[in-house]
Amino acid sequence: MEPERAHLSLTIAELMADFPRFQVAFLAARGLAPSPAPAIEAFCREAEAAAAAHLAGHEIADLEEIRDWRATYRAFGSKKTSYRNSCEALLRRLKAGQGLPRVLSLVDLYNAISVMYLVPAGADDLDQVTPPNAFRFARPGDSFLDLARDPPVDDPPFEGEVVYTDSEKCLCRRWNWRQDARSRIRPETRDTLVVIQTLADDGEARLSAAAERFAQLAGQDLGATCHWSIANAAMPHVTLPTPD
Repeated sequence: MEPERAHLSLTIAELMADFPRFQVAFLAARGLAPSPAPAIEAFCREAEAAAAAHLAGHEIADLEEIRDWRATYRAFGSKKTSYRNSCEALLRRLKAGQGLPRVLSLVDLYNAISVMYLVPAGADDLDQVTPPNAFRFARPGDSFLDLARDPPVDDPPFEGEVVYTDSEKCLCRRWNWRQDARSRIRPETRDTLVVIQTLADDGEARLSAAAERFAQLAGQDLGATCHWSIANAAMPHVTLPTPD
């Protein structure tokens, strides 16, 4: 596994003809150390305040970023209102007064990044990932174990649905709706691959700001070394070196 992960091959090329505005920041963080995370906790509170400002006097559906994702979900045939992107799910929780969940410091960090920058974000344990990785359309035989069900059950995607995959399985269904149980972040996770996604017109700048903030806080509180790169229509394939 280690030689294969020395450089991570990542692509969004299959989606570009239909969704040219889609961009992803792929970020590899290695050497995560479990430790108190005061800067991450402070950032979570900052993100909760920023989300409250985003939502003040507005419905979630009024936010341009949410409208864009809802329209995009409909474009690939996902019409059920229960299928919301992960950022919207967090905003709905905040709108209800529940605050961001506190799970593990790494998870708390990418959730806070999500609501601060209004971008879906997630992460997978690199030890449970078999590159190359791709955002693509689902195909017959794709495998997915739903993280939200206990115990996780096989829930394969519909053909043509947008999925995020490695070479063996779906890591996330419906673009950024639900993660697979097999690559979830655990207390023992030491290396991770983070994905931060956008359809926004200022996508590259927004993703750069989000990735830089993630890397700064993951380094400060978790001792991680991070490398990141942005895939977009101009550069749909990226090769990401994992940190030493």
